Amino acid sequence: MIAKLRGTVDAVGEDWAVIDVAGVGYLVSCAGRTLAALQVGQPAVLFIETQVREDRIQLFGFLDAAEREWFRLLQTVQGVGGRVALAILSALAPDKLVQVIASADRAALTRADGVGPKLATRVLAELKEKAGTIALGQLARAPAAADGARGGADVNLDAVSALVNLGYGRSEAFGAISSASKALGERASIDALIKAGLKELSL
Repeated sequence: MIAKLRGTVDAVGEDWAVIDVAGVGYLVSCAGRTLAALQVGQPAVLFIETQVREDRIQLFGFLDAAEREWFRLLQTVQGVGGRVALAILSALAPDKLVQVIASADRAALTRADGVGPKLATRVLAELKEKAGTIALGQLARAPAAADGARGGADVNLDAVSALVNLGYGRSEAFGAISSASKALGERASIDALIKAGLKELSL
């Protein structure tokens, strides 16, 4: 199986690219974010997911391993094949997808081609369970405080809840607090996070 390609971009299409590796052109299906980063004639490195079917072998290419992992995870949901998984990753970058799943934002998922309300609901329900802590992204991965006090994840999630109580959507709140947490650091107080989050939402 092909896991990675390093070569030169030979051509780019609507949902594909051809990567020339030592004179051999590999046709690779890609999400929009990946295609936007590729330039004809320039070097490229793509992480590859190889799918073998009875009638063909298809390569899917990604900028990083994290995007490839989300591609694999999305396809564990019934009704999500390679084409739909790429459409979701075209509409939502991995960091945004984390927020969407964590906040159960069905509307955001339905913006992807081929994803209706029923499929979006299934994706949210199944991936919330399967993704575990990854579904909360940086918020859930924040380390606990060394003095035994409530950890960064708890404070961040409390700040998210505070913004939701003020009337903001969960997806907006997760995004704002995630940005605030990165800017202020893991030891930021809940008050500081809420103020920074509100400032982020007002931009």
